[in-house]
Amino acid sequence: MKGNLENKRVAIVGGGPGGLTLARLLQLKGIDVKVYERDINRDVRVQGATLDLHFESGLKVMNAADLMDAFKANYRPGADKGRIVDTQAKIIHDDHEKESNEDFGDERFRPEIDRGPLRNLLLNSLQPDTVVWDSQFKSMLQAGDKWKLEFKNGTIATADIVIGADGANSKIRPYITPTKPFYSGVTIIQGNVPDSETSAPGIHQLLKGGKIYAYDGEKFLHVSSKGDGSLDFYVSCKKDEHWIQTSGINFSDKTQVIAWFKEEFSKWDSLWLELPENVSLPLLLRPQYCMPLDQSWNTLPNLTILGDAAHPMPPSGEGVNLAMLDALELSECLTNENFKDMQTAIATYEKQMLVRAANEARDSLEMTEWMHSEGAVAKLVQMFN
Repeated sequence: MKGNLENKRVAIVGGGPGGLTLARLLQLKGIDVKVYERDINRDVRVQGATLDLHFESGLKVMNAADLMDAFKANYRPGADKGRIVDTQAKIIHDDHEKESNEDFGDERFRPEIDRGPLRNLLLNSLQPDTVVWDSQFKSMLQAGDKWKLEFKNGTIATADIVIGADGANSKIRPYITPTKPFYSGVTIIQGNVPDSETSAPGIHQLLKGGKIYAYDGEKFLHVSSKGDGSLDFYVSCKKDEHWIQTSGINFSDKTQVIAWFKEEFSKWDSLWLELPENVSLPLLLRPQYCMPLDQSWNTLPNLTILGDAAHPMPPSGEGVNLAMLDALELSECLTNENFKDMQTAIATYEKQMLVRAANEARDSLEMTEWMHSEGAVAKLVQMFN
């Protein structure tokens, strides 16, 4: 069933998990789809910590996309086990001590996968040449009932429907709504330490192949192991929206990064210095934004957005899961023959997507608040138990 996409070409802008998932789901239904991705090629290193897929969203989508076997071949058993530690690296709670009987089919099971392998399994599921690499979006305009897209490399494409899956700084979103996200009050500084067993042996041992969570009431540090032997970490702290520009710190300079870390973590154990001393530069600097919870717009006949392009918010562990669920619901609406036209199908998708996103954003903002407050450790231990 092709629904309102019969004889139509779909252009997806952005080749992250949401965009690639949508392409896979549409191709399973015989739809003509192209993904335009700004990365030069598929071998560009994918940054970011491991992520977990959830029963009611990410894993549900893996089943719908007929990719569960590929996921099981690539996920990392045990990577979901976490340790909550204090600032002196003393373990307060340890998942590794608990016997876990959870497995696929259990609603509580949240298997972890690195972003690179997830992207690769999605790419491998697509027809050859589905992804058009080195295609950074520049602009688009309507040409009759189609869209004409222009990319920074000078190429042009046309499509009957455009879907923006191009992340929190989406260039497609302004074509749909003038509403801008607001600053959440929190900035994340993110880095990767290669070969952690050798370069950061103390933290590597503390990680034990899983995750570390550490808080001091004003900021928190999250560390996760990766399948390539490296570790990812991010520092989340309450800062002014423009702190990165006004701090005077050059986060591409190792000496300045170490000096900043020593000052920011002056009361923490020296073990944590393994992170800034061995991190690959430059660091990723990410002020966290969120869309207004009551955002809405008038549905357009052949343009929509999904994932962070539609609903950026501070991390809550739901980001990729939400994007993949958006992709599933959008694919089902667009190929449903009961809708009289594409605009009605998109409107149905957007209505349920915006309600779900608002609920999750509310939870995300609440989590952001308590994670940067006194009592965060006790609350997290309670959650883990």
